[in-house]
Amino acid sequence: MKPVIAITPDYNYELQKYILSQRYVDAVKKAGGYPIAIFDTDDFSDIIDGIILTGGGDVNPLLFGEQPIINNGEICPIRDNFELKLCQWGFHKKLPMLGICRGMQIFCLCNGGSIYQDIYTQTNTNIKHIQKAPRFEATHTIDIIENSILYHITQQKSCTVNSFHHQAVKQAGNDFIISAKSKDGLIEAIEHKTLPFVVGVQWHPEAMPQDTIQQKLFQVFIQNTIQKRGKLI
Repeated sequence: MKPVIAITPDYNYELQKYILSQRYVDAVKKAGGYPIAIFDTDDFSDIIDGIILTGGGDVNPLLFGEQPIINNGEICPIRDNFELKLCQWGFHKKLPMLGICRGMQIFCLCNGGSIYQDIYTQTNTNIKHIQKAPRFEATHTIDIIENSILYHITQQKSCTVNSFHHQAVKQAGNDFIISAKSKDGLIEAIEHKTLPFVVGVQWHPEAMPQDTIQQKLFQVFIQNTIQKRGKLI
């Protein structure tokens, strides 16, 4: 049986609909997993072998002790609360987890970290992190820390990624290490110090199906879910 990967969807208040991009589903299937959408619940199932926290809107700044600034975007408290619960449960179960964009920020908030509400007013970045190019195009470079999980996956000290964010991790929290930064010093990837595969990336690897490095990230994630559960494909 293929490993079951729970993927968090976005939630639209106005339409009262959950929304999940096909790109996440395709990336998991291509890597050998069985994707399912997981919704707001207090009862998480033991059939779950791994978790993907997806990208989406801004995280509510009240969750990290700040008032919203002028450039803060749309928030979704229902999603915030659900993903924080799911993340804590995943930590407790020691499940492999992949946090993408907003998902990486949820990791750090679960671990006592903090985020920038808006990098363009709260940092000195001169790099465009909300690209106008198609989602599958890489538009800026990241530097990868040697001996990190990300380095072992890429076998490179740098690579190029896409970029669609105005929030970013400020402090990753005590249990995470930084595994990549962009040229302006912003954190682009983090990983848990002790859990076998809990990796957060600020970019969107699911939107780059033609990029072998980005797809290898999903492959290694799925391999870790198989090892965790002792399943064979």
